[in-house]
Amino acid sequence: MELSNNKLLVYLFVLLPFGLFSQEKIKWISLEDAVYLQQTEPRNIIIDVYTNWCGPCKKLDRETFGNKDLIKYVNDNYYAVKFNAEGNDIIEFQGYEFTNPNFDPTKTRRRNSSHEFTRALQVSAYPTVVFLDKSSNVLYKLRGFQPVPQMEFFLKYLNGKYKEIKTQEEMNTYQNSFVYEFSK
Repeated sequence: MELSNNKLLVYLFVLLPFGLFSQEKIKWISLEDAVYLQQTEPRNIIIDVYTNWCGPCKKLDRETFGNKDLIKYVNDNYYAVKFNAEGNDIIEFQGYEFTNPNFDPTKTRRRNSSHEFTRALQVSAYPTVVFLDKSSNVLYKLRGFQPVPQMEFFLKYLNGKYKEIKTQEEMNTYQNSFVYEFSK
């Protein structure tokens, strides 16, 4: 099949760049890689704990984690980990190895057994975004689908601002004066 010169030019200068640059995504890495990277460039970690069958998990991926401003903020400020709460990955974390000994490969698209790491995080609802500090300690677990503004608030608050706030009054002031910057 030959492309005419005009079609080729349209492809090269219009469609190809649009396809390349409009598809920016969060740079998901393994938990082990995130913890390793923390040693040389400390950052907080976010873990998207999801399941394959979970509708709100897919909505979070599509709508919230698909937002270009949120993508940039996460990629610039966090190490991002995607973890299937019912998958069969072997996770090594804080000196422990976590598996899913009851994983059933015939149930990969429906409910399966819960991974040991899911239980260690004490996650029981999907999706849950788990925030870890620069030492890999759990800061907060954000349950359920979160729209972009809500996720923006937590990403920025848990990226260091939480250390400055000592009282409920300070928290109320912070919440009431928070300026949302991500596009919706």
